[in-house]
Amino acid sequence: MKIFYGVQGTGNGHISRARVMAKAFAKRDDIQVDFLFSGRDPDNYFDMQVFGDYQTRQGLSFATKNGKISKLSTLKTFKPVQFIKDIRQLDLSSYDLVLNDFEPISAWAAKRQGIPSIAISHQAAFLKPIPQDGSTFYSQLLLKHFAPCEVQLGVHYYHFGHDIMPPFIENELTTSSINKEILVYLPFESLDEIGALLESLEGYQFHCFHPELKEDYDESHIHWRKTSKEGFHQKLETCGGAIANGGFELSSECLKLGKKLLIKPLHGQFEQYSNIVSLQKMGLCHSMPNLDKTQVETWLAQSKPEAIDFPGDPSVLIDWIAKKDWHNTKEICQQLWQQVRFPDVVNEKLGIKNPHTI
Repeated sequence: MKIFYGVQGTGNGHISRARVMAKAFAKRDDIQVDFLFSGRDPDNYFDMQVFGDYQTRQGLSFATKNGKISKLSTLKTFKPVQFIKDIRQLDLSSYDLVLNDFEPISAWAAKRQGIPSIAISHQAAFLKPIPQDGSTFYSQLLLKHFAPCEVQLGVHYYHFGHDIMPPFIENELTTSSINKEILVYLPFESLDEIGALLESLEGYQFHCFHPELKEDYDESHIHWRKTSKEGFHQKLETCGGAIANGGFELSSECLKLGKKLLIKPLHGQFEQYSNIVSLQKMGLCHSMPNLDKTQVETWLAQSKPEAIDFPGDPSVLIDWIAKKDWHNTKEICQQLWQQVRFPDVVNEKLGIKNPHTI
């Protein structure tokens, strides 16, 4: 079986999810997978060895400025002629299936060529009537048509009674923690503003990863680090909590590791607002609309939550893909939720007796 896997490269969360899938695919001798990434400059990808000889395209991405989505900058970076050309030139005729994590070129090429396609993405979850905040006609239109696929397999913290999968979080992560060490990942905020937020909080050690940093250095209790998968996950495993934007993958990792979570959403990104709504319904995060030292201090004094046991091995999903019964999404979602274990306090918050039943 030959699979073409398109991945949105703008955020590291999409790549992290694809990385877990790529490791599982690599153990199979009955499936060949080729990867395409778009939405990021080719030189800015890192730790990509698991994807083999992957392809890149410019694609579509959202530009940000000062912690907000910049519609004007987004329009300036979009090259529609090249985008359409890339769709037309991507030949998928030798593939049995296209898997897609919110990547528009491969999704539209599959649609144009009549190749079966399955969306495995967090964005696909919002096509179901789950808790949302800030959704507009424009955002729903974007979800439906940005990377259209025949079958939608959304990924979310909880299924809310719909055909949605839990996230896959690698099992090699450990759950040790040093409460006075805090991971900070605010890639859409400026370095100066992050520094001003943390400089007076001297009782803690803040490890700040940021894509603008070209080298590592320390300023007293603030440790500035350039982005790297290995360094980031080492600190994620040992930290007492994380201050981050509202991206799905990092927050899911924090839930599995039992880390407390403070979210500052990217303004104009309804997905991140909606993530906060779901997490707060489950009693699993605090949020601040802007960088606010008082709210950080309040959050630092909070105790950490119990961990959620999300699955780490997508083999069951890959078996389902290989069976080719792709429109029977309820079966695979049900199987995967059977592997999840929520703390009692989360079950009580959700008001459910059996969280495994869709």
